[in-house]
Amino acid sequence: METFTIEGGKPLSGSLRIQGAKNAALPILAAAVLAEGQFHIYDVPHLKDIEVMQKILTDLGATLNHSDGCVSLDTTSISHSHVPDDLMGQMRSSIFLMGPLLARFGEVTVSRPGGCAIGERRIDLHLAGLTALGAKIVEAEGYITFRAKQLRGANIFLSFPSVGATENIMMAAATAKGTTRICNAAREPEIVDLQNFLNAMGARVRGAGTDTIEIDGIPRLRPVSYRVIPDRIVTGTHLLAVGVTQGHIELTNTIPEHLTALIQIARSCGVEIKSRHDIMEIKCTSRPRAIDRIITAPFPGFPTDLQAQLMVFLSLARGTSVLKETVFEGRFKHVNELARMGASIHVDLGSAFIRGVGRLTGASVEATDLRAGAALVIAGLAAEGKTIVEQIHHIDRGYERLDAQFQQLGAEMSRLTI
Repeated sequence: METFTIEGGKPLSGSLRIQGAKNAALPILAAAVLAEGQFHIYDVPHLKDIEVMQKILTDLGATLNHSDGCVSLDTTSISHSHVPDDLMGQMRSSIFLMGPLLARFGEVTVSRPGGCAIGERRIDLHLAGLTALGAKIVEAEGYITFRAKQLRGANIFLSFPSVGATENIMMAAATAKGTTRICNAAREPEIVDLQNFLNAMGARVRGAGTDTIEIDGIPRLRPVSYRVIPDRIVTGTHLLAVGVTQGHIELTNTIPEHLTALIQIARSCGVEIKSRHDIMEIKCTSRPRAIDRIITAPFPGFPTDLQAQLMVFLSLARGTSVLKETVFEGRFKHVNELARMGASIHVDLGSAFIRGVGRLTGASVEATDLRAGAALVIAGLAAEGKTIVEQIHHIDRGYERLDAQFQQLGAEMSRLTI
C-alpha cells in the first residue's frame, strides 16, 4: 500500500503546468470508438481512470500507446461491444462507452459501473436518453444490453443536467438519423470540449455550454488529432493550496474562465489572483477570511469536485462559513478526517458549518474518495508537523503524481510504500 507523507507549514512557491482534464479525456477516448482509424489525442494525463479506459479499449480490440501525454489510438480492429465486467466495476466513467459502442455496432452490453463512493449516482438518465434514440434495453442477471439497428434523432429533456448523460447522448446521436435536441443539458467545459472533438471528427453538434444542445446526425465520422483542455479541478486544487499555505505560485496551461465561481470566492476571502492568457498568478499573504454561504451546483455554479478542498481552505479562515452540498449526498466523508487534524466542522442536513481555526495539526488520515484525498493533502501542507495520507490510490485516479506536482512547488511531500 502506498501513502503520502507530508511535512506541513511551508508556503508553496514556483511554477507548475496544469495537466489535461481527466473529465474531458475520458469521454473523448470513448468518442473515438465512433470512427475507424488512427487518433492522436494530446495532454491525456497518466491516471488510474485513464488506464482503466485504455484497458477497456484494448480489450475491445483497439491498439493503443500512451507516451508523454499523447494517446495514439487505432480503433479499426475493435471487434465486439461487451465491456468487461471487472473493468466496468472499477470506474464509473466506463459508462461513456455505451453510446459510442451502440452507435457503431448496434448493440452494447455493460454491467453497472463502479467509481468513488460519494453517494447515489444512478444511470437512469443515460438509459432514458438512449431509449429515446431508439435503443431497446434488456436487464438480466446484472447486465444491461442495448440494441438498435438504427438510432434516430429525438427531443430529450433531462430532469437533471447530468454531465455523463449529456455526453453519452451527444456521442450516440452523432451518427443517428435525423436531429437530436437535448434540453436542460449540462453546461460544463468538458462538454464543450467533447463537442469540439466530435466536430473535428466531422460531426454537427452545436450549443454545448448552453442548456440546449442540437446534433444533426451524419453517417460516418473520421479519426483526428486533438488536444484536451486543462483540468479546472486540478487548477482549483492548487489555487486553494496556495490559500492555506499562504504561498505564491504561477500556474500555466489554465483556462481561468472555467473557474469563475471559485476565483470570485477566493478573492472575496483575500487571495490575490491575476490572469493573462493561460497563466494564473496566485498569492496569499495572510490568513483568509470566512465567507457566509457557498452552495455546490452544476456549472457555472461552484463545482462539487472542489467542495472538499474549499472546506479545508475555510477551516483555516477567520470566522464561520457555511458550505452546502447539493449534488452528491455522500460527499462529507472527509469531515471526520479533518477533525482529526483539528478542524472544527459540524454537518447537518447537507450543510457543513465551518468555524475557522488558527492551525491544523498533522495526523494519520485516510482518503475516502478522489477529491476528499486531495483535500487531506492540502490540509497536510498547511498543518504543523507530519501528516500521513493513506488509500492514495483514490487520489491517483484524478491527479497525475500529485506528490511530484507539490514537490515542484516546494512542498516536503513524498510517496512511500508500506
